[in-house]
Amino acid sequence: MAVVSIDACIKAKWPQGQCSHSPGSPEELAIIAIDLLVKELGNQAAQSFVGQVLARYPDQP
Repeated sequence: MAVVSIDACIKAKWPQGQCSHSPGSPEELAIIAIDLLVKELGNQAAQSFVGQVLARYPDQP
């Protein structure tokens, strides 16, 4: 497995508020991205999107 480090500052704004995140790992980035997807698209649409992404890697454990 490759070692990946992330140096990013994510600022998200929507009518109800805003948030700022600084993920340091791919896992943290994924959690932030999924959280934003749920807020934007809703639970079922976000699950569908994540399912499409995971379908690209069917042989992964």
